[in-house]
Amino acid sequence: MDIILMLIPAALLFSIVALMVFRWSVKSDQYDDMQGEAYRILMDDEDMIPDSAKRTSARDLEKQKHEEHAKPESD
Repeated sequence: MDIILMLIPAALLFSIVALMVFRWSVKSDQYDDMQGEAYRILMDDEDMIPDSAKRTSARDLEKQKHEEHAKPESD
């Protein structure tokens, strides 16, 4: 009976930690691109991956927009 008093808080703590890790993985876009990883493991070069399978998350789009604004315009 004493073991239950130790197992219940341990199970709750483990569940909370697992939920926090899952939320972190979702926020860091770990599940956004499943098809691209399937191609990426088979191909040697990045340019061989089809455009439809390339990863374009919101974070990548923001980075591209920031890089475009940072480039100096040449005449």
